[in-house]
Parts: sequence; structure tokens; C-alpha cells
Amino acid sequence: MVVKKRKEIQVTALTICHQDLETLRTLADVERENLASLLLHCVQLTDGVSQIRYVKQIVPLLEKADKNGMCDPTIRSCLDILAGIYLSLSLKNPLKKVLASSLNCLPEFFLTEAIQSFTSRLQEELNTTDLYSYRKVIDNISSCMENFKLGITSVNNLLENVLHFLQKSLIEITEENRKFAGNHIVQTQLMNDLLVGIRVAVMLVQKVQGLQRINSNVSSSPTWQSMCELLSIFTKFLNDDDLLRTIHSTSGLAVILFIKAMFHPPEKIPDLISSLLLCSVDCTSAPEWFVHSCRSLCGADVSESALLFLCQGTLTMLDWQNGRMGPSGEALLLDTVHVLFTLSSQIKESTLEMFLSRILASWTNSAIHVLESSSPSLKDSLNGNSSIARRLLEYVYTHWEHPLDALRHQTKIIFRNILQMHQLTVAESKLEKSDLAADPFIFELTQSLLRLEWHIKGKYICLGCLVDCIGTEHILALAKTIPSQILEVMGDQSLVPYASDLLEAMFKNHKSHLKSQAVDSTWIDQWHETWVSPLLHILCEGNLDQKSYVIDYYLPKLLNCNPESLSYMVKILQTSADARTGSYNSRGALGALMACLRTARAHGHLQSATDAWRSLVSSAKIKQGLIHQHCQVRIDTLGLLCESNRSTEIVTIEEMRWIQFFITYNLNSQSPGVRQQICSLLKKLFCRIQESSQVLYKLEQNKSKHEPENELTNQHPSVSLHQYKNFMSSICNSLFEALFPGSSYPTRFSALTILSSIAEVFPVPEGQVQTVYQLSHDIDVGRFQTLMECFTSTFETVKLLAFDLLMKLPKTVIQFQDSEKLRDLFQAALALSTSTKPYDCVTASYLLNFLICQNALPSSLSAYVKAQQAVCGNGDKSAAVVERNTLMVIKCLLENLEEEVSQAENSLLQAAASFPMYGRVHCITRAFQKLPLNSLQLVSEWRLVVQQLLLMSYRLSAVVAPVIQSSSPEGLIPMDTDSESASRLQMILNEIQPRDTNDYFNQAKILKEHDSFDLEDLNANVPNIDTSAEIKGKEGKTCDVTAQMVLVCCWRSMKEVALLLGTLCQLLPMQSVPESSDGLLTVEQVKEIGEHFKQHLLQSRHRGAFELAYTGFVKLTEILNRCPNVSLQKLPEQWLRNVLEEIKCSDPSSKLCATRRSAGIPFYIQALLASEPKKGKMDLLKTTMKELISLAGPTDDSQSTVPQVHALNILRALFRDTRLGENIIPYVADGAKAAILGFTSPVWAVRNSSTLLFSTLITRIFGVKRGKDELFKKNTMTGSEFFSRFPELYPFLLKQLEAVSNTVDSDIGELNRQPSMFLLLLVLGRLYPSPMDGTCSALSMAPFIPFIMRCGNSPVYRSREMAARALVPFVMRDEIPTTIRTLLAKLPNCTDQCFRQNHIHGTLLQVFHLLQAFADSKHRMNAHFQQELADVAVCTTAKLWLAKRQNPCLVTRAVYIDILFLLTRCLDKPTKGNQPVPGLPQYLQSLTKLAIAAMWAMAVQAGEQTRDVPISFSQLLESSFPDVRLLTLEALLERFSAAASGLGEKELPPLLWNMGETFLMLAMKENHPECFCKILKILHCMDPSEWLHQTEHCIHLTPKEFLNWTMDVASIERSEIQSAALRLASKVIVHHMRTSEETRDSVAPKLKQWVQLVVSSCGDHLPTESRLAAAEALTSTTPFFLTNPHPVLGLQDTLALWRCVLTLLQSEEQAIRDAATETVTTAMSQGNTCQSTEFAFCQVDASIALDMALVVLCDLLQQWNQLAPALPVLLGWLLGEGDDLMVCVESEHQVEEDYLFEKAEINFWAETLIFVKYLYKNLYHLLSKSSWHPLSPERLCHLQRTASEQCHLLSQLFKELPPPAAFLKTVEFTRLRIQEERTLACLRLLAFLEGKEGEDTLVPSAADSPAEANQLTLPGTEMAC
Repeated sequence: MVVKKRKEIQVTALTICHQDLETLRTLADVERENLASLLLHCVQLTDGVSQIRYVKQIVPLLEKADKNGMCDPTIRSCLDILAGIYLSLSLKNPLKKVLASSLNCLPEFFLTEAIQSFTSRLQEELNTTDLYSYRKVIDNISSCMENFKLGITSVNNLLENVLHFLQKSLIEITEENRKFAGNHIVQTQLMNDLLVGIRVAVMLVQKVQGLQRINSNVSSSPTWQSMCELLSIFTKFLNDDDLLRTIHSTSGLAVILFIKAMFHPPEKIPDLISSLLLCSVDCTSAPEWFVHSCRSLCGADVSESALLFLCQGTLTMLDWQNGRMGPSGEALLLDTVHVLFTLSSQIKESTLEMFLSRILASWTNSAIHVLESSSPSLKDSLNGNSSIARRLLEYVYTHWEHPLDALRHQTKIIFRNILQMHQLTVAESKLEKSDLAADPFIFELTQSLLRLEWHIKGKYICLGCLVDCIGTEHILALAKTIPSQILEVMGDQSLVPYASDLLEAMFKNHKSHLKSQAVDSTWIDQWHETWVSPLLHILCEGNLDQKSYVIDYYLPKLLNCNPESLSYMVKILQTSADARTGSYNSRGALGALMACLRTARAHGHLQSATDAWRSLVSSAKIKQGLIHQHCQVRIDTLGLLCESNRSTEIVTIEEMRWIQFFITYNLNSQSPGVRQQICSLLKKLFCRIQESSQVLYKLEQNKSKHEPENELTNQHPSVSLHQYKNFMSSICNSLFEALFPGSSYPTRFSALTILSSIAEVFPVPEGQVQTVYQLSHDIDVGRFQTLMECFTSTFETVKLLAFDLLMKLPKTVIQFQDSEKLRDLFQAALALSTSTKPYDCVTASYLLNFLICQNALPSSLSAYVKAQQAVCGNGDKSAAVVERNTLMVIKCLLENLEEEVSQAENSLLQAAASFPMYGRVHCITRAFQKLPLNSLQLVSEWRLVVQQLLLMSYRLSAVVAPVIQSSSPEGLIPMDTDSESASRLQMILNEIQPRDTNDYFNQAKILKEHDSFDLEDLNANVPNIDTSAEIKGKEGKTCDVTAQMVLVCCWRSMKEVALLLGTLCQLLPMQSVPESSDGLLTVEQVKEIGEHFKQHLLQSRHRGAFELAYTGFVKLTEILNRCPNVSLQKLPEQWLRNVLEEIKCSDPSSKLCATRRSAGIPFYIQALLASEPKKGKMDLLKTTMKELISLAGPTDDSQSTVPQVHALNILRALFRDTRLGENIIPYVADGAKAAILGFTSPVWAVRNSSTLLFSTLITRIFGVKRGKDELFKKNTMTGSEFFSRFPELYPFLLKQLEAVSNTVDSDIGELNRQPSMFLLLLVLGRLYPSPMDGTCSALSMAPFIPFIMRCGNSPVYRSREMAARALVPFVMRDEIPTTIRTLLAKLPNCTDQCFRQNHIHGTLLQVFHLLQAFADSKHRMNAHFQQELADVAVCTTAKLWLAKRQNPCLVTRAVYIDILFLLTRCLDKPTKGNQPVPGLPQYLQSLTKLAIAAMWAMAVQAGEQTRDVPISFSQLLESSFPDVRLLTLEALLERFSAAASGLGEKELPPLLWNMGETFLMLAMKENHPECFCKILKILHCMDPSEWLHQTEHCIHLTPKEFLNWTMDVASIERSEIQSAALRLASKVIVHHMRTSEETRDSVAPKLKQWVQLVVSSCGDHLPTESRLAAAEALTSTTPFFLTNPHPVLGLQDTLALWRCVLTLLQSEEQAIRDAATETVTTAMSQGNTCQSTEFAFCQVDASIALDMALVVLCDLLQQWNQLAPALPVLLGWLLGEGDDLMVCVESEHQVEEDYLFEKAEINFWAETLIFVKYLYKNLYHLLSKSSWHPLSPERLCHLQRTASEQCHLLSQLFKELPPPAAFLKTVEFTRLRIQEERTLACLRLLAFLEGKEGEDTLVPSAADSPAEANQLTLPGTEMAC
């Protein structure tokens, strides 16, 4: 929608040499009409675009001269200069193309002269000897042959010279490249030159006629010799591994092209190339020139890459069209593909894999060309059933899930071409789609694809190709529900693009088919039923992600295909929108309607917004959508208003009102995604306003005053523009109001982001451009202060947004005029920069960066900054303000920092407690980041500052390093009060003692203000303890210094130093040579920085320190790799070799950390390798990986395992690094081997590191785990794909598995656990069968099966379970029943004497998991499935003794019962969450599940009849085992809750009737907490009328006493039971209230206790479950207690319940707010309240529900005539009674001082002043319209006195705060501001009650407040009702 700025074309101006310029001056005529004059004027211009115009005039001028029939010397000289100009221009300069185009039209009369000139000039170019000028010459040769007649002729004239030059240049560039080995910057340029040279040689042969069939008879000619030499060079390039793959690729093309051009006769070329590819060249019969030039390609040891690129050259350079090469060409085609198949199993490098896939796709294209006129034998060789087609399909199936997108795309091309090849090979009669669909190959292929799981991406691609081939109707005939199946998987983001593309292909194809077959329009109904109906079902019922992706990807494509479907969808959705409005977890039909309309409008399917609102959806529905409880409905409705396919569509006044209404209630969204969408949509709206306003301005200018209307707006443009301005101003007012004190992070983020969008979309106008709105016009001092105070937010995002917004405003708006204010802010920034709270230094950095932009900063700080005079006095007066101020600020910070470092060198404890230094460094770093470092003017001063900074950084690092490098940095401070602890600590202090002057490290201190214990004993053990030492804080107070404070000070200081050094390296210009004036950093300084990083990364032990040092080090390494200085460029390689040597030597004196996962060592190596250029050969990576793999392998010397541990840890870090991408994949197999073998090591450290490495490799291979299931389908791959990517693992895993499986059955008494078995089974369990597993494959999964089965005999329980899981994917789905029967047959009979329970258990587990997988299959309902299941059941009964008491082992009995349970339920899955525990509990659980399943089955069979059952639920519930009771209760609760909610079966089975008595008796005697909780929940689900009357009979409690008992339980029990009891008590009370008046009166005395229970369950500190129970209790009792026209409770209790609702609506947890919103929705929907608001019966969000609740409450107070007694309570809510202001301020101050990290629970969502605003608004609205009895004067005076006292106290507290209190005392200042707003609101209402103020004075203003910032405008929002 936003119009892109037009990119200006940059054209470099042409220039000529001085000699040519003098020539032109000599030849130019006086009248300036000849060609010389034209050229002279052209070259004197400096603008390339202007020169183009003159170049285009050359030919017309020569055409005039041509008519005179003369070519005088002037023209000849000018043509010669033109030739020089052409060759001097760079290849990409547009002037070169313009000049070539002009000269192509040169009159023939001048051609000869021009050719001579160009030939002469080109000859001069070819004679150059400067190697670095070769590229320019090569580019000129290339441009001469690009559609330039003169150039082609010149090249033909100089062909021999051109070939000789190319030969010479390629040889010399290659030699130069070798000389610069290691200097990748120079090498990259040289290799690029080589590549261009080869391409030009290829172009030469293709375009120069004389070279396309050069005759070998001229073998003695220089041209032939040059051709042979070039062919020889290309052959060498093919075999040179030091060159780039692109050079190899182009060389392969060149070799084949040159052979094609030089070899005679042409018909034998295919045979020669075939022998070349098959490495079978007969050198005796081959031409001598060929053998001489291509000798390295004629042997048997040709490299894989050379063969690959020769295949590419064969397919690209030979003519395959229409079978022109005959039978030998067909043989070459087949030979080529066989070579490619061989290479596919050998190549593992990702780059070569990518080339191979493209070449295979190219081969299929060539095959299609040949098949169009081929022999029958070739058709037989290439049809779908041929071995070649099967191999191609196998390649597709193996690579369609490859991580490289480009490679996956090639598999699509290959698959599509396979289908096309098959079509070309079948008979002509089968070319119709219907015949083709019945073709056996196509039909079987379709079936096999449809059987695959939907998580396989390749399935979608291949089905899409089949749609194009056979049509959608044939696929629908095989799978009718395929549209629904595909839509179901669209909840997975990774599959969505594939699924939507397939659906689009299918519905488009289906539509065209139906239209072609239909005779009328009825076809659309079938199309809608197939494609639109499943979509509507998903939109209304699907999960959130699924619906979002369907709307974003599928719906637009469907509407684009058939826009008429919109009316069909809207019609259906409108009929159900009223019935299903949705909820917080469901969009409902209203949400679906909004989504459809939004998509339709955004894609241009709604002609105008006005028509949409009138005909498709009502205004009420729009408003409901904007405040709907479901966030996505709100977003879709907003999108409907904001988005349009036309960027200039006018925004209507109605849309503006809705947007304003939306902003009022939707800024405070907790979801980051929702916030981002809101801001993005509103930005689109602003862009529409800006774009349409430009149209309106033009209309206003062009319109006659007598025509007040236009077709766009139906009103005068000036009216629309005025509405725009008012709307934008209103929006900005709302957004600034949202930045009130105490506003939440989401609100501030949204408001600032939207304001920033406004500033960006409506910039300050320049020139004649008009803008409808400027943000700066609406910013006054108060709003400027508000933005400044956003810097104090604890969220850095808010600081950043506020800073960026201020920077977008005009400079005049943000300049301070008050120097005192400026000084106070600077002082505050310096104070914050040394705060002990880490976020304070971030505030300081933003504040300082803002102050740096102030022109008045130096003069304001003349008395404050020592460095100021030096800067301003000696600096250049023209230096930029920002540079001058930045230098001054950094110098000031540096001076302070140097003093603090000096003090820290004496006492680190004092530094940690009083002035942690990291804040200063952070501010310096941030100041550098905002500085324009490439255009500095005060260079000499900056050099001194940089030098001081580096020295200071090293000093600071030295101070904190001992703590960071300590073996135990986390607890390193002696705070103990006993001598034993202090003596132990002394050992640590001695270990890390850094310097003699640091007394902290010389002695243990006990830091207390008053020492109350005897230190004599301590002094005896620890000498020199200074017992009188105290650490003073900033105010001189004695403070405790915790280990945490010291550690934070140290690691954050190290972090900031690292980031500073990294920033300096990254941003500062470097000196190219010593003593040069063009940089700030010297080479030596960079080396010192590198050594500093090296030392700390390799020796630090604190993770925070080395992780952030790594961040800075990465910045350095990236600079080094791009640095032209060779010594710096080679530093990473030197560092890498040194650290690898240190790791290998395993010297005991080494300081490398062998614990903490090798600490910073992996980070160090990771940074060095990740910064290596990815386009190069990655030699460092290859060398390092080779070294590490060798170190990580098993070693014979068990004493030296440290190198192995380091290697494993480093490998783990490298495999985790995404920046290494596919370059690390070739080493995965070796890494997996090292991990599996390392897991068998006797050394724990090796096993631990191996486990971590293995876990990383599993993630690297199978992807990040995104599902809860251990074997989530997405984290698997086919066996063929896995073993084709890592073929080395096939024999390794098979051998290892065989070895471990052979030991599990050994008779040795000693237990052999085989630790590596677990890892092997974990890998194998993630593989699944491939569609090609039916074919013969060298990497078949079948050999693994017997070994996996044997692993099931392991004595380790977990291994047996893993073996069972791993077996499932190896057994084909159709083979599962047979395998199960085989396993069951292996089980012993009851008569057998000798058997092992471990073996039985392993076999039964395998049966169980196989049966479970079989039951999950998609064919579960067909007859064959049922028969197979029956056969398994028969085999199971034969071994039934294993489930009986004859089997003494409870564990195997339990598994057998689980199998029976699975068979009984047939397809039901076992209950999740109960992990099997050996012994009795597991057996009882399994038995209980089986018994429950049997009872449900009998209940279904019995129906209404009552019949005896072997066991009843009552018997199970009476079991003495809690596990049995719990499982039974869970099963019953599921049924009862489903019946109560109306889900599932509508009625309970007769088996569960009349169980109330049972549950009541159980409730009285149950002592197991979980069981007791379940019983209470079941009673809650049941209707009290069924069981409450039985209480007296069965538990001897009257209903009233039972209610007492329930509430007692709710009062004393733990949270979950308390919640269940509260829900039950509430339901009982509701039952009493609904029945007779007698029962209602009986419970009335207990209602007080119930109210107290509810109130006590609503606190923010309570668990979520308790508050949810309270919300549900309130919802269920709303009609009786909250909205009853005749209140049952007293006013105080009723208001207490309403206060609970308001509290829950402000909870931080979304679930609680949603539950409380249900209460409000219920309250608004009662008969006496539904008229209070326009949103009755609507699902609304908590933000507006808070307002609605107060609206309803005020309405009810008026109905009850209780306003007078209620008003003091409501005013108390407004004033915040119950909060003692002084106590709160003091306690908060105390907490801030005493604790660094400990925080109280904070509600980050609730906004106190929003509640105050709504309450104030509704109270004023109520008071102003109602007639009620006034308050008593005494009560009114009391309230006024309280408010006035509080106002006076606030005034005093404000005066006590330091001047910039908003920055230095943010928490106290904010709290006082909030309380001030509450007090003012209360005072104004009280004044209104006394009649002292009128309506117009009700809004508190900034002028009335002692605070320095603007105040919240309380009633300043639109009424929601």
C-alpha cells in the first residue's frame, strides 16, 4: 500500500585522457556543430545522465556527414576517441550500453574507419602486461561480443591475439592466486577474474563463427595451439581443489564445448564424451591433441567433482533437441545418468549436492527433448517402470525433505519430469488424463503418495505435480476427504506453504474441469461443497494457529480463484453469527465473517468500504468485533477497517470513529504478536490517510467551488482533509494519554510504536509537498516530558521506542531552553550510570545520547565537566554538535571511570556496593554507536580518547578477572560468621589472589554493621582479619555486600568491556599504515584487543562473562576477516592453531577450563570459525573439524582424557552454530560416531560430554523438537534419507547394534548394561519406512530388525522400552500383524520350566507398541483390519496365563493386561501420564484400566437393561489402593464432566445412575488428597437435586450442614481441593437459591462465610486455580447475588463481590481475566441489566469488561436505590483506601536499598489509573443524571478531610524528592503520581457533590498538580455504553 520511492539512477561520468582532450579541442569548430565539438562538450560534463543525451546525438550527426559523402580526418580521429571511450568505461556503466547501441546504427560509410579504430584500440588493450588490468580487458572482450557489431568484428579481426591473451591472463592469474594463499580478500577477487575469463572463452567459442567448428588440419596455426592450451588450462582447473566450485562448474562447461568445437567427425563426439565420463578413454585411438590437453581426465582416478561438472557440460553444451545426435546420443544420455547415480551415493559436500540436483533436473529435461523423437529401446529404458525411473524416484524420496530449499525445489522438477517422461513413453491412446490416471505406474504412484503421512513436505509437492498430470477429480475419487485432511495439517507453520500451494493447484484444476463438463451453473455448488465448506468449518471450529494460517494462505487464493464465493461464505456465516459469537478460545462465526471480509477487502474483492458495511455486515457487528474476547477477531476486524488494495482509498468518518473506539480498549495487549499486528495495521491506515490526502489536495486545487461533491468522498475535499486532521490529532491525544504514570509495558509499547509510525508516515513537509498532519504540532512541554520519562521504564524496548520517536521529531521541538534543567538531567544520568541496578545504566545511556543532541549542553555544564574547556577550546569550531558533545560526554565518563577503577583496585567490595563500573562502560559504548565515525573532524582528540579507553578497559578487566576466572565465581565472598567457613574461604582467596594492593583478596571479611560474635577464634585461624572494616554506600550507610553483588559487578563489567572493545573494532576506522591520518585504531591495538579476548575467553569460568565476551570477539573476528591488512587477516588462523595445540598437549599447567563444558573455549573456536567467509573453501573449518574428530575419538590412555572432553564440547558448540549451516553437515556422521563411542568411556566427564554432543546432533539431524511426544513425527526421517545423507553410519550403527545385542543374552552373571544401546535405539527410533522400501536398496532397514528385537532382552528396563519403540518404524504397516503373531509365538507356555522375565517383558513391550501403531493406522475401520485384529486376539488368548496368577512377575502381568486393554478398546490409546513403575502399582493400574474398559463395553451392550457385571465401579472405589481409586475416579470424572458440559454422549449410561450416595460416603472417608479432590469435582458435575437430599440419610448431615462442611473444607485445605470445594459450595448455594424460599432462608446465615471465602480467593498472590474457582463461583451466582433486582446479600457484601470481579478483571493472567469476563457477560445479560450497555449478550475482552462492570454496577445501585450508602465505598475505591502511603513509600525504599534482585510479585498488566478513570467516569455519569438523597455532612466531611490530608502529604513527599525525581527515584515518583491522580479525582467528585464546581472543571489538569509532568485526563475517553 505504501508507494515506494523511485530509485535514482547513478551513472558514472565518462572521462578521456589529456591527449584525446587536446585533440578534441583542436578539432572542435567555432560553430560547435561538428562531432569533435559534441564530444568535447560531452566529456566536459560531470553528470553521467546528461552525457547519455549527448551520446545519443552522435549517430544523427554522422548521418548528416554521410550525406555529404566525406570522412574527413576529424571524424576519423573522433571515431578513434570513441573507441577509446567505449573501452575505458566499466562493464556495468549504462553509458557503455548506450554508446554500443548508438554505434550499432553507424552509417555504413564510416564502418571501415570505425572498425579500424576499435581494432587498433582493442589491440592496445590486449598488449597490457599489468595483471590487475587483465580483468578490465576481459570485460571489454565480453562487452564487445554482447550485441555490438563493431566489437564482434574487432574481436574476429584479432581472434588469434584474443585467444593468446586469454591463455596468458588465465595462467598468470592462477599463479598470482597461489602466491596469495591465505589472503582470502585478494584471492576472492582473483578467482572472480578467473571465472569471468573462462566465461569469456566460452562466449568466444559460442559467438565467433570461426571457432565453432575449427579444423584440426590447421593444428600448426596459433589459433589451434591457443585452443589446445586453453583446453589444457580448463582441465587443470577442473582438478584444482583450491579453486571455487563455480570455477569448476564453468570449466566443465568449457571442456565439453571446446571438445565439441575441435573434435572431428561430429557424430563421434557422443562416444568420446561417453568414454570420458565412464573413465574408459582409449588413449591410443584418441586424437593426440585431446590426450595432451585432457590427460588428467583420461585416467581412472578422476575426482567426483570433475566428473560431475563434465556431466553438466555434456547436458548443457551438446544439442539434445529432437535426437539430433542419433543412437550414440541416446547411449550418452543413459551413460550420463548412470554416472550421476553413482556420484549421488558418493558426494556429501552440500555445494556439490546442490549442483548434482540441478544436473539431474537438467538431465530429465534433456531426456524429455530426446524422447520426443527417440527409438523404442530408449522409451523402454525411460518409462515409469524402468530402473532409471525408479532410481530417480528414489532420489526424489530421499531428498524431498532436504534442509536446502533449492535442493527440495529440484526434486519437484525431477518428479514432474519423470511423469512427463512416462507420458512420452506410453502409447498414444493413453495421452488423455482419464487413461493416464488408470495407467498402472501412475495409479500405483498416486496410491503410494496418498498413503504417506501428511507431515512429509515432499508429499504435497508430488501430489501437486500429479494434479497437473491426471487432474484433481481422479485424486478426489481415491481420497474424497483430501481437502479436509490438508486443511487439518495447516496448523503447522512449516507445512502451511506446501499445503496451500497443493490446495490451490487442486481447486483451480477442479474448477476448470467442472466448468468444462457442466452445461449450467450448478457445478459451483459441488465446487463449494468440496473446497469452501471445509474452510468454513475450520474458520469456526479450528484451533487458533490453524485458522490464522488458513486465512493468511488459503482464503486469499480461494477468493482470487473464485471471487463469487465470498457472498456464499458471508451468507452462511451471517446465519450463524448471532448464535455463535465465539469466546476467548474460539472465534465463532463472527470471527470467521470478519476474517473473510478482511481478506476480501485486502485483495480487492469488495468494491468499496461503504457498500461492505451496508450489505454484508452491520455497524453493531463491527463494534462487537473490535472488542471481542478473542484477540484474532479484534485483529481481523481492525484489518477490515485498515487494509485496502487501493492505497488512496478514502477513510470514512465512520471508520475513524471505530478506530478511535478500538484504540481506547486495545493498547494493553499482553501478546507480542497481537501488538505487532495492531501497530502494523494502524500504520497501513495512516499510509492510506497520507496517500489519499495527497489525492484530496489535488482535487481541492483542481475543483471548482461550485462543485462541493466528488465521486471519491461524496463531500468537499476540504471537509475530508479537516476530518483527517482532527482524527489524527484525536489519535495522538489518546496515545499520549496512554503514557500515564503506571501504564503497563504493552500499553507503552503500543502507544510509542503507533506514535513512531505517525511520525514516519507524516514527515515534516519539504518544498511544495503538503501534509495533512504533523505530530510535532501536537507536542507541548508536558508531552515532551512524558516521552523523556519513558527512558525510566525497566523495559529497554520502551526506552528505545521513546528515543527513536524523539529523534524523528524536528530539532526545534526537542531542544532544551533551560540550562539548569539540562544540568540536572546530566547529573542524573551520571548518577544512574553508576547505580547498582543494571537497568539504571541503560536509562543513563539513553538519557546521555539524547542530551548529546542538545546544542546547549557544553555551556550548561561548564562548571561540571573538567574536560569541557579542552574540548571546546582546542577543537575545530566547525565540528558537528553531536561529535563535540559525544567527545565531551565520553571524556567525562572516562575520567569518572578511571577514578572508580583506581578505587576498585583497592577494594572490589566497595566498588560492588557503591559504584559498579559497568554502567559507565555501557554508556560509553552506546555513545560510540550513535556517533558518525566515518566523518569525524576531531580525529587527533579521538585517537587519544580511544587509547585511554583501551588502557582503562584492560585495567578494569584485570580488576574483575580473578572473580570471573575463579573455579567457583558464583559464591566468592566471605560472608560467614564462623571461623571454619572463613578458613575454607581463605584457600579460595589465596588461589585467585590477583594483586597485593587488593585487600579484598588478601583477607576474609565479615561485613556487618555491628559484630556481635567473638572473633578471637577466627583471628587464630585466619590471620590479618580487619574486624573494623566497613563498606559504605553512596549515602554513607553501612551495607551488606553479597556474593551476588560482587559477581554481578564483575561479570557485567567484563561483559561491557567486551562489548566496548568489539564496538570499537567494528565501528572505528582502522589505520591502513602506521602514522596515517585516516583511522583511529592501529594494527597493534587491534592485536592487543584480540589477545585480551583470547585470554578471557579461554580462562573465564562464569558463563555470563564468556558468553558476552564472545559477542564482542565475534565483532572483532568479522572485521579481521574483511581487513586488507594481511597480518591481521591471518590472526584468526594463528589463534586457532595455537589453541588447538594447547588443547592437544593437555599440559597440567594449562589454564584452560576442563569443567563447565570447557567454559569459553568452544565459544572462542566458534567465533574464529563462524567468521570465516562462507563463499570460500572453508579451509579453517575443515582443518579444525579433522583435528577435533580425531581428538574426540576413544583413546587408549585413560589418564589424558582432557583433550577428548574439550574436543567433544567444542564439537557440540560447532554443531549448534547455525551460521556454519550446511558446511558442518559432512562431519555429522563422524561426530555421531565419537558421541556413541564416547558414551562407553569409563570416565564420567567423557560420557557427560558425549551425551551433550549426541543430543545436539539429534537436533541437528532431525530438527528442533516442537511436539510434546518424544518421537514427534516432524522430528523423524525415512531410513533411506538418513542413510543416504550419512552413509558411513549405516555399517557403524549396524555393527554397534549387533555387538550390543549379542551381549544382552550372555549367561555371565555380571550385569552388562551396554550404555551405548540407549543412544543407538534413540537414533533408530526416529527413522520410518520410505515409500521405496519395497524396492531393493543397498541401505535397507531390514537387517536392523533382528538386532532391535534382541535388544528387547536387555536387563535394563529403559533399554527394553526403547527397543520396543525403535522396532515400530522398522516394521512396514502391512507386516505388523504377522510380526506380532511371531513375537507372541516366542513367548513361553505355562508348562515351560525355564524362562527369563526380562525376555518376556521385552517381547510383550514390542507387541504392545506394534499393536498401538497398528491401531493408529488410517485403515482402522476396514474389514481387513478387523480380521487381522481378530487373528492377533486369538494368538493373545493362547498365552493368557501371563496375565494370571500363574505368572509371578507383576511387571509382565501388567504389560500383558495393557495389551488386553488395547485389544478390548480396540483402537483406544492407553492413558498418558502414568509412567510404568515396576511392581504392584503398575500391575494394579493396568488391571484397573482393563476392568474399566470391560465395564464401559458391558454398559454399551446392556443399554437400558440391568444385568449383573463381574465387577462394579463401587467395588473399584472401595479398593484399599489409592492408585485404583484414582484411576476409577478419573474415568468417572471424564464421563460426568462431558455429560455436564453437553459434550460427547448427552446422557450418562445407566451404570452411573444413582451414584450420588456412593460419592457422598466416599467424600466423608477419603483421605487421599487427589482422590478427595476428584470426588468433589464429580459432585460438582452432578445435579445437586439428584444427591443433596440424600445427605441426611447416608452421611447424617442435613443439606445445610453439608454446605457448612464444604465451606470448612474450602477454608482449610490446599489450593486444588479448596478450589473444588468452593465450586461445589457455590453450586449447592445456587441450588438452594433456585428452590423454595424456605431453603433459601435456611442458607442465608451461611452466605457471609461464602462471601468471605470468595473474597479471600481473589488475591494476586494466590494460585491461579484458586482465582479461577472464585471467578467461576461469581459467574454461577451472578443472577442471585450480583444482579438480583432484590438483593439477597447486604450492600457491603454485594459490593465486596463486585470488588472481587473488578480485581480479577485486572489480573495479570489471561485465563483469570477471561473467567472474570464471563461473570461480567453474565451480569450484562440479565433482564434488569441488558439495557445498561449496547454489548449485552456479546463476548467482550477484559479491557472493556472492566468498564462494563462499573456501568452495570452503577445502574444496579440506582435500581436498588442504594447510591447514598454505596458512594463512600466507591469513593474509597477511587481514593485507594487501605493503602498507607507513608508505609508503602518507606517499605519500597527499603526493598530497593537492601536487595539487588529479589522482587515482590508485580502485576505487569493492571493499570491503576485506568480503573480510576473508568470509576470516575461512571460515578460522574451516575451522579449527574440521578436524583438521590445526598450524603450526610459528617460523612462528606470525613471523606474530604481524608482526601485533603492525603493531598497535603503528597505535596510534602514530592518536595522531598531530588530534582529529576522521575529518573533518580522512579518508583517513588510514579507511586506518588498515581496517588495524586486518585486524590484529585476524589476531591473533584466531592466538590461536585457540594455544588462548588461545574461540569466543565471536572478534568484534573497539569496546572493543579505539584508534579512536574502532565496528568491523566480522567474522563477523556469515549463512553463505552
